[in-house]
Amino acid sequence: MSELYDRETDRTYTRVYKAETPDILKAFVEFDEAVFAAEGREIPLKYRELIAVAVATTTQCAYCIDAHAQRAVKAGASEAELAEASWVATALRAGGGFAHGRLAFKFGREAAEHTH
Repeated sequence: MSELYDRETDRTYTRVYKAETPDILKAFVEFDEAVFAAEGREIPLKYRELIAVAVATTTQCAYCIDAHAQRAVKAGASEAELAEASWVATALRAGGGFAHGRLAFKFGREAAEHTH
């Protein structure tokens, strides 16, 4: 992944969004700022950032993990909280595999019934 992810250089490509779709970029930035506003939300910022870390872990977005882990720490999250958020994400991913694995049994059984 290191050859694909370059924290500093990759940001320069935002210029394409600015040049080609500035209205959408503006709307996205405003939306993101509203979601992660320091004040005025029911869920405290630290927990929203930890949620973002967990979601970024499941979507495997290195950029999001980078940004939201840093923001979570700045909002007061500890390494233990980052670890737990990551484990929550891991459990959900594994649980999804477990739950969807049952569909293989279901569909396999349906196929077997139609074969015999």
